[in-house]
This record gives sequence, C-alpha cells and structure tokens, in this order.
Amino acid sequence: MRQYGRVQVTELWRFPVKSLQGERLERAVVTPDGLDGDRRFAFFDAATGAGLTARRVPELLFAAARATDAGGIEITFPDGAVCADRAEIDARSSQWLGRAVVLRDADFGGTRTYETPLEVDEDREDTWVSWNGPRGPFHDSPRDRVSLVSRTTTGAWDPRRFRANVVLDEGPEDELVGCEITIGGAVLEVVKPVDRCVMVTRPQPGGIERDVGVLHSILRERAGNLAVASLVVRAGTVAVGDAVVRH
Repeated sequence: MRQYGRVQVTELWRFPVKSLQGERLERAVVTPDGLDGDRRFAFFDAATGAGLTARRVPELLFAAARATDAGGIEITFPDGAVCADRAEIDARSSQWLGRAVVLRDADFGGTRTYETPLEVDEDREDTWVSWNGPRGPFHDSPRDRVSLVSRTTTGAWDPRRFRANVVLDEGPEDELVGCEITIGGAVLEVVKPVDRCVMVTRPQPGGIERDVGVLHSILRERAGNLAVASLVVRAGTVAVGDAVVRH
C-alpha cells in the first residue's frame, strides 16, 4: 500500500434525506451501505408513488436533515420550523411542497422510481426518463455507496453542488477508479466515475445559485462525469484529516 499523493480528507458529509441538505461531520462510521445514516430516508409522492429528488423538485434543497439517535430524523424547513415527528413531517412537507408526500425509510420494500432529464433543458418534458433505484439506502446506483470528490476537481465550484460524502484536499480522484483505498478504518473499492445531471445546476442555501453552465462544462470537459463512486470492502470509522492510502 502507498499513500495517494499525501491526500487527506477535508470534509465528511452525510445526507440523511435524499435531496435535502445534510450534515457536515468530523467523524463517520462507514457501513456496508455507506456512511451510517446516509440517504436513510426519501420523500415519495403519495399519489404517483414516485421518489422525489431535487431534479424534479428543486425546493427540496432548501430544507435540511439531521440524523437522531435510534435511527430517527429531524428536518429543518425553509421557514425555520424543526420537526422530528414522522406524521408531522409528512403534513408539513405536503403543505410546503404543494403535494401530498410521505417520508419513507430504507426498509421500504416498494418500487423506488426516480426521474431525470436527459438534456440540460429540463423544461422539456419529453427529455425526462425514469429508472428504479436499488434497495436499502436511497442511493441512485447500487454501485455508489460512498462518493468522493477533490477540491482539485471542483476548482471554483462549491463542492456542496456535488453532494459527495468525502471531500479530498487534492486529486485527481479519477485515478483511483479500479483501485482499493483505505481511509481511516474503512476500505473502499472505487468502481466508477459519477455521471452528472441537472442536480448540479440547482440553487442551494448559502449562496449557491442556479447555474446550468456547471453541467455544460462537465459534459464538455469531463464527458459528463465528476467525482467517483465506491463500494465498501471493509467497514470502519473515517475522520477529517485521514489520509487516502491506495493499495
């Protein structure tokens, strides 16, 4: 094994609810499903059964989620209201989003259908396609349990646009695809680049504005990919400041 260019973890992020703002952590437990509590919940349209993401419902990015003890969830809504009761979360979220929604957890056994546009111009309904997501935590792909991006790659873009679990101080992380790496007590197999969609163009709190140029640049300069996805070979604890060791 050798250290990967003296690269270190500078940020750790957990997103307890799919497409909501997440939690910045100093330390996290990595399980076979990814960071413990990551994408543990997702909102579904009560009428259609479709899973909701900020691709279709950008407003989701303006609420924030925090994992609580015993696998619970606490949501802070854009108006500042904080709620941890599941029935109240459903009621408040339905009122906020203007449609009946229900918050489901990772044990949900039904179909997880999500939507995304194939083109940057998401206003054209004929460009939207749907797919079924994997079981367990609400990741888009069964081959993405822990995502990593470097500040070398994001450059002037705020890394929060890309909702990676692990932010590295240096890259390029693309060189890790096909490798096993150790970070802290966890071993990951980096299996693929992360293909990008309109999600990265969405506005977010803290000064991130809507910017379709981000996706245009990724498509033009990076073949549509930014960040890398990994599977968990060995569970363990990771922390800010841990080095990345490539096997």
